[in-house]
Amino acid sequence: MLAKLNLSTNIINYSEPTSAYIHIPFCRRRCYYCDFPVSIMGDRLHGENSGTISHYVDALCQEITHTNTSSELLKTIFFGGGTPSLLSVNQLQKIIDTLKLQFGIVNDAEISIEIDPGTFSLEQLQGYCVAGVNRVSLGVQAFQSELLKICGRSHTIGDIYSAIEIIRTVKVPSFSLDLISGLPHQTLAQWQDSLEQVVAIAPNHISIYDLQIEPGTAFNRYYQAGEQPLPTDDMTAQMYRTAQQVLTSAGYEHYEISNYAQLQHQCRHNSVYWHNQPYYGFGMGATSYVQGQRFTRPRKTQEYYQWVKDYIAANGVLNCLQTSSHEVLLETLMLGLRLSEGISLAILAQQFGVETVAKIWQCLQPYYQQGWVELVGTDQLRLTDPEGFLFSNTVLARLFHQLGSELDNTVSL
Repeated sequence: MLAKLNLSTNIINYSEPTSAYIHIPFCRRRCYYCDFPVSIMGDRLHGENSGTISHYVDALCQEITHTNTSSELLKTIFFGGGTPSLLSVNQLQKIIDTLKLQFGIVNDAEISIEIDPGTFSLEQLQGYCVAGVNRVSLGVQAFQSELLKICGRSHTIGDIYSAIEIIRTVKVPSFSLDLISGLPHQTLAQWQDSLEQVVAIAPNHISIYDLQIEPGTAFNRYYQAGEQPLPTDDMTAQMYRTAQQVLTSAGYEHYEISNYAQLQHQCRHNSVYWHNQPYYGFGMGATSYVQGQRFTRPRKTQEYYQWVKDYIAANGVLNCLQTSSHEVLLETLMLGLRLSEGISLAILAQQFGVETVAKIWQCLQPYYQQGWVELVGTDQLRLTDPEGFLFSNTVLARLFHQLGSELDNTVSL
């Protein structure tokens, strides 16, 4: 198999970004599992009745305006947070207009926005769509009132179904819904019920996230990983298998470790990350990957505002370290193996050399024999579904450990 990979080596092509992530940090309250950079607004402030939000939108647009551009138009835009649906229609329109003026946007661009139940109206979502939004991601997380309360979510079950009715009325072209498994006190029966409700709702796209206890969060203070009332590892593994079985049986493609989609509804923006392609990031805490350089903005509001001032003074030029060949390879493996399509060994050989591909294949042999890794044809390396995906951290840890000390001698840009 590897003998056929007789290709030129060490070719890294830093193409220009065609995607932009926009971070909107405002939330009514902080969910107990959240470690994202957010600003808490309470229940009354939103959109144009908040000077804080208006000031942030101004700074964000200044950052966009002073970013060096290329000849490439934007093909995907993603408004994440936080709770971007706390923006008014005019504020969202202002940001999109600024992006269009600075970079240009292709006619069929995917423009996504994360929205939370109870934070938007019919008129507001209609306005978002007029502004260009054609994909929404609804943060449901659970269909049990007690679990929503445990998570610190601000919405109710009634809010969920009201939000879905609004989305259907507006006829948003693509609708995604998020759930979280492995929550405190969550049972397999509750998880099964949530999946069945999702299938009945029939969104175009579904994201399933396993709870991670992050440092600095309320959950990190309340619970210890691996201990009750958190579900056991065996239970969360069964939840993952159950989701895979229920959703694929309902016709969804399990195209990424945490994501399922109907035909033609894969998230184009997130696919940019998983293929380790370049992208712009704008706003507090956002990360960019441009010309082989990754850089992250400050996670606190005032520090971000000062960063924007310094950025403007420097004419949009940042002094950042180039991502090393070692890092590029490990990122490519970590991200690409999240996809059901996996990674092309031929492309890896072009970028990093045949010897490196041979080391990867040798390292993965135990997992190939175990049935967690498979080779499609002679070229496409991927994790099996669901078992390979379930144990992806184990596979990646071995790859990183085995390759880490050797790559500096075998890979160069």
